[in-house]
Amino acid sequence: MVSTDRVLAFALMSLLVIVIPGPSVLFVIGRALAYGRRTALATVLGSVLGSYVLVVAVALGVGTLVERSVAVFMAVKLAGAAYLVYLGVQAFRHRKELKMGAEAAPGQPARGDVRTVLDGVVVGMTNPKAIVFFAAVLPQFADHSAGGLPVQMLLLGLVPIGIGLVTDTLWGLGAAAARTWFARSERRLSLIGGAGGFAMIGLGVTVAATGRAE
Repeated sequence: MVSTDRVLAFALMSLLVIVIPGPSVLFVIGRALAYGRRTALATVLGSVLGSYVLVVAVALGVGTLVERSVAVFMAVKLAGAAYLVYLGVQAFRHRKELKMGAEAAPGQPARGDVRTVLDGVVVGMTNPKAIVFFAAVLPQFADHSAGGLPVQMLLLGLVPIGIGLVTDTLWGLGAAAARTWFARSERRLSLIGGAGGFAMIGLGVTVAATGRAE
């Protein structure tokens, strides 16, 4: 099994990487601003599930292939970027409906919970920062002499997933709290919904434009 020293070292490395806001964090903030707290929390859940899919892929050897193949890596990255832009456009298009939706069904999210979680899963799975981190860093902390590498990596992968769950939730709750003030005015809420949409579109363009070093 994985030693405590390796777990702690990997936790520190994960924290240093996660505290720098990446695509997943910015996506959660955008969804919180556009739709509110419940959608933000569902997005966080989907994002961490998608990230753990990457951990499973690395444990099975698939992640290394994606990280090393320029064509495959670019395809995954562009697919994620395109999906972010699509979600941003949808949020911007429906920004004026946010107030009406909140009045018609208090406490209900603008999007279904399952769909929101699935959106987060897609973004988590296609996050270039996560792909590189799990493919290049995770295997280095497994004890190759102890055997059972897939199991070791699956267990180690829970460390950044747990850290990400906490930090992304805090980001989402903070952004949703700011949105509450805007919700007192239909015009302000429309503006913040549009800002959330633009944030997701900008994030998608940024992900598409950045290179393999991200």
